Amino acid sequence: MNTVHSLTLPVGGMTCASCVARVEKALKRVPGVQDARVNLATEQATVDSATPLDAQTVSEAVVRAGYEVARRTFVLDIAGMTCASCVSRVEKALMRVPGVLSASVNLATNRADVQALGGVDAAALQRAVTRAGYTAHLHGDGDAPTRPTADTERWQVLAGVLLSLPLVGPMVGDLFGQHWMLPALWQFVLATPVQFWLGARFYRAGWKALRAGSGNMDLLVALGTSAAYGLSLWLWWQAAADGSMPHLYFESAAVVITLVRLGKWLEARAKHRTLQALQALQALRPASARVRRNGAELTLPLADLAVGDEVIVRPGERVPADGEIVEGRTHLDESMLTGESLPAAREPGQTVTGGALNGEGLIVVRTTAVGTESQLSRIVRLVESAQAQKAPIQQQVDRIAAVFVPVVVGIAVLTGAAWGLAGAGLEPAILHAVAVLVIACPCALGLATPAALMVGTGLAARRGVLVRDPQALDVLRDVQVVVFDKTGTLTEGRPEVVLLQALDGDQTALLADSAALQAGSEHPLAQAVLAAAKARSLTPAAAQDVRAEAGRGLAGRVGARALRIASSRWAAELGLDTTAGDAAQAEGRSVSWLLEQAEDRGDRWVARGFIAFGDEPKPGAAAAIAALQTRGLRTVLLSGDNRGAAEAVARRLGITEVRAEVLPADKAEVITELRRGALVAMVGDGINDAPALAAADVGLAMSTGTDVAMETAGLTLMRGDPALVLEAIDLSRAITRKIHQNLFWAFAYNVVGIPLAAFGLLSPVVAGAAMALSSVSVLGNALLLARWRPKETGA
Repeated sequence: MNTVHSLTLPVGGMTCASCVARVEKALKRVPGVQDARVNLATEQATVDSATPLDAQTVSEAVVRAGYEVARRTFVLDIAGMTCASCVSRVEKALMRVPGVLSASVNLATNRADVQALGGVDAAALQRAVTRAGYTAHLHGDGDAPTRPTADTERWQVLAGVLLSLPLVGPMVGDLFGQHWMLPALWQFVLATPVQFWLGARFYRAGWKALRAGSGNMDLLVALGTSAAYGLSLWLWWQAAADGSMPHLYFESAAVVITLVRLGKWLEARAKHRTLQALQALQALRPASARVRRNGAELTLPLADLAVGDEVIVRPGERVPADGEIVEGRTHLDESMLTGESLPAAREPGQTVTGGALNGEGLIVVRTTAVGTESQLSRIVRLVESAQAQKAPIQQQVDRIAAVFVPVVVGIAVLTGAAWGLAGAGLEPAILHAVAVLVIACPCALGLATPAALMVGTGLAARRGVLVRDPQALDVLRDVQVVVFDKTGTLTEGRPEVVLLQALDGDQTALLADSAALQAGSEHPLAQAVLAAAKARSLTPAAAQDVRAEAGRGLAGRVGARALRIASSRWAAELGLDTTAGDAAQAEGRSVSWLLEQAEDRGDRWVARGFIAFGDEPKPGAAAAIAALQTRGLRTVLLSGDNRGAAEAVARRLGITEVRAEVLPADKAEVITELRRGALVAMVGDGINDAPALAAADVGLAMSTGTDVAMETAGLTLMRGDPALVLEAIDLSRAITRKIHQNLFWAFAYNVVGIPLAAFGLLSPVVAGAAMALSSVSVLGNALLLARWRPKETGA
């Protein structure tokens, strides 16, 4: 009887029977699908096939048909994993759950990130993990199992050391000609609790792996130590028959278990240190907030804080949420959020970020974002996400890990057989096979990349660089071209009106009409016009039918008059003479024209005059550009501004290559052109930079800009400082270098150790020590990243 595999997925966007037919037709075209049924009432599609279907392929077919497939994200805490083989098995188990689109398991965090169709529930994922031999609970679930405490682990390791030392003593005595060998019974009494009490975890985890049809590090340890322990029992029984004193190997089994447990304890401590950066960020949230409501001052849990609350922050306290200062002046220490070491002055009207440390002044903050919507929460989510993801090289390691344990067991069997056939006897053959089993280091393979990534992304966050996509780090280290947006990236982004040139001489009317048309705009140039109008006590009239023309300007009506705020390019396209603004543009000024539709001229557009703006380069921009060029990187200025203004800024900063007057939609094309033969990084901050950030090999967004830019870029720079670009490049090189070092050592342990053990050059005790040391050394090497400091500018 043929088994039918069914997959149910939620489909959104259907409105009628024709939609049902369309979705069914799309699903039936998927290779392997035998039947597809769509229910309009429940908005679900059920697909039948002879073999399990890839949920990703099925959902993509629905999306191509023009409909939506709801998705869910699960974060699971996984207990019981010990090595890279465990990671591979858990991922495979999760991917076999119908409806799971992707599963990524991180050994360093013991966490799984799962993307699934909307119909998949957490219980199905937990059952799959349990069948694989592990336990899983939703992250943050209060029912999650409690792991052994650090104290419990420490005492168990100490007990193993105390029980194993008398067994190791005779080995030390032999070096000095002393014979301290314990009677066989005492060896048995000391080794047995180590084997079956301290070693019980290896038996449990190894059995679960076998039951799931796989293997892991625990299985290798259990097999190896059991062989040594069993051989000792056999030799003891044999010796009892003839009354001789046998050479037993209880010490090998006991010492290997103790050393591996010691290594695991040190590994857990090192893992905890890799999480310190994230924990430090989470600790920035105060537990409560002092809120002013109805004239009274209340202390509320942070969860009860609402947008619009007025929060009182005293000197030395942390700001509980994002907001705007309504009373008081102070300095805020934002170093943990932006990497900026100097406190920043803040006064009424300015924004503050939750988690910042208040300085000397009492302030009152009106909250604008709380809870998960705050900037600190977003930073924490980005860091968590980056630490949970895998670098591209890790995927190759995972494929190796999937076959690692079976290969090692095979080598151990061959080793024992080869020594036996060579006439060495049962005892040496088993010992050499045990050494092969014990020297294998799948843990180091599993920890090499995530440990370095966790420490590196945490360090980057402290330095003001948020990594959204770990792959961006791998690309950033090799970039050859760095492209900068101008306004807000290399310049202050706070332009001011420096010249009003009314062709009819009425500067007040020119400014008033310009302000009326731009009253609702958030564009920096519009804000400058409004500030200039306010300084002259002008009240803009109400404008109607205002619409933005991307990269060109604004159009609308003020009363009965049709007006436009136009770039020089748009004005020229309308056939107007813009030479009057050339002198201002040659000085590096941005120019906007006010145009009016004249009925007496056949509804043609006429120029009323222009406004020139000045936007100064950021103080450290020139030094940052020089440092990048010193490192051999090519720098390019990409701007939608007029060529004169863009080239003037480029000259001041030392940039020789300028692409000016580029519309937002065309910026991506320029990036694509630059990418021919070179890796390109794009640095920007605005909505109009988003296409270019996405088109580049790696995008870097300034956090002083828009959310759209930050969501598109692979990295976010938490300070609007161009010098952070070079620091991000140096960081990416340091992190990827550390990943490669870790992988080299992880592979070196196995490539060198396994042959040495197979040829009888390593005893099981030495092999166990090397195996325990491998994971600790990889984690220790990753932790050295915390000492990284940026090179001096220009170095």
